[in-house]
Amino acid sequence: MANEVDTPLQPISRRELRDLVRKQLLMLLEQENLQGAKALLIPVQPADIADAIEGLPEAQQALAFRLLPKDEAAEVYEYLDSSVQQILIEDFKRQDVLNIVERMSPDDRARLFDELPAKVVRRLLEQLSPEERQATALLLGYEPGTAGRIMTPKYIQLKENFTVSRALERIRNLADTTETIYYLYVTDANRRLTGIVSLRDLVTAQPHQTVGEIMTRDVIFVNTDTDQEEVAHLIQRYDFLAVPVVDREQRLVGIVTVDDVIDILEEEVTEDIYTLGGVQSGGDDYFQTNLLTVARRRVVWLLVLLLTNTLTSAVIRSQDEILAKVVALAAFIPLLIGTGGNVGAQSATVVIRGISTDKLRLREAFDIIQREAIAGMILGLMLGTIVTLWAYVLQGSLLVAIAVGISLWAISMLASISGAALPFLFQAIGFDPALMSAPFITTAVDVLGVFIYFSVARFMVEHWQV
Repeated sequence: MANEVDTPLQPISRRELRDLVRKQLLMLLEQENLQGAKALLIPVQPADIADAIEGLPEAQQALAFRLLPKDEAAEVYEYLDSSVQQILIEDFKRQDVLNIVERMSPDDRARLFDELPAKVVRRLLEQLSPEERQATALLLGYEPGTAGRIMTPKYIQLKENFTVSRALERIRNLADTTETIYYLYVTDANRRLTGIVSLRDLVTAQPHQTVGEIMTRDVIFVNTDTDQEEVAHLIQRYDFLAVPVVDREQRLVGIVTVDDVIDILEEEVTEDIYTLGGVQSGGDDYFQTNLLTVARRRVVWLLVLLLTNTLTSAVIRSQDEILAKVVALAAFIPLLIGTGGNVGAQSATVVIRGISTDKLRLREAFDIIQREAIAGMILGLMLGTIVTLWAYVLQGSLLVAIAVGISLWAISMLASISGAALPFLFQAIGFDPALMSAPFITTAVDVLGVFIYFSVARFMVEHWQV
């Protein structure tokens, strides 16, 4: 008899797992096998359940969500996209909605309310318990995009005279209702933040020691009006799990946790990418936004680019005389302006990213611009040499080939300088550096590039013995 060999299980990625759960869930729902669908979701993580539900047809989303236990439903709901959250609110009965919203953490609830119509928000707020209503109203009272708006008021605070054993007992009692237990915040009688102690410090300390003896008094904190991007960079820089938020009187009012920071960083990067492409997102999900609104936002930049491109056409029209003498010059205009725009876009992209991640500061602008200028010279020399040879092969005209090569060298250097300098200029005058987007820089380089090209060609025609 042949020996039986066990086939090892092949590892499966999280993406493949989510796709598999989504397909099986859809199949079970279509077969009306609700018990099977419910059993399928039991071992699945809440975030993966949310992904699976989002991938279902709209008619099946509410049905799948109703299969979840009440305790798990609120956690899954927090992971859902805002558009799906709104659909489920419309499909659910009022009490079902209240049970879910009541169990949400205050910061996630405030984020949901930002997406809902004001009428719906008022109705939901009225039905919340007094404690949850107060916590949510507190967050909604702060400006969007600030630490106060994204913080959670659910944290554990201790007093300096607490013994370690009393502090641990307090943690046990509040662990289920707080956002995190790994950082504990020490406040005085007026709720002013005086120190911080970690769970590790408490566990390793002696039971009779007081919190005041083991806490750290040098606390890094943010204010309620601190920009959310600054909060995210602070947590990222110091590898915090959470950072405390204080009001103007230094009273502790909440904490911002690392899971919220991940969402913030994603939002900020998405916003920067949209801006770099000349697309104004308005803070909304681009793919969920009405098409007329999308067109209205995009047309602003496109009109600016359209008007600036007319300058390129004007420069070309002003060079009719030189073009009539050497018609072959026209064939290389797209090559030159296209290459210049690409070189400028590369420089702008790395500089804008460096500024947005605080790796580049305004005081370093001269060194960065100088570095990019040298890089542009090197790129221009390499590209210009290749293009000169290629232009001569194509046209057989040494005049045209040299004019193209010299122009490309100059355009590459100019594009690198522009791509590096303009974001710093915008930052210096108080604008978002990402507004100096690749399309804008490309158009500016196009105009100057064409001017340089024809200036070099005119000089050579006038001094070249044809």
